[in-house]
Amino acid sequence: MVIGCGRTGSAVARGLADGGWDVTAVDESEDALQRLGPRWRGGFVVGHGMDVAMLERAGVADADAAVVSTGGDNTNIVIGQVLHRRYEIDHVAIRVLDPARAKFFADRGLHTVCPTQTAISVLLESVQASAPQSAQASP
Repeated sequence: MVIGCGRTGSAVARGLADGGWDVTAVDESEDALQRLGPRWRGGFVVGHGMDVAMLERAGVADADAAVVSTGGDNTNIVIGQVLHRRYEIDHVAIRVLDPARAKFFADRGLHTVCPTQTAISVLLESVQASAPQSAQASP
């Protein structure tokens, strides 16, 4: 199950489906179905990820894993906790843009993915790797 079908969620849903997973995507907007592309054969449910009745119609009880990638950190965290605790989905990956909050919830057992922290790390590594030896700090 993938909740939130923006650029990230739709790409994850397509990637999982291409890898043989049976995927149901959930988004508040029916227009999000277009992001999945014309060859999309998975499920699609219009609704909010905090709507328990909608989650149940979407088949949450049968989900082996979930990705939560809506536009809001708070929403993602709440939905992720509901999926993990109430529906006992073992692997729930939650996108959290704020590095401090991502670490806070990761330290409490949630599987958080922080694209902001990833970008910071990659950018730092890129610049540091290109710096001449004289510009690099000594240990």
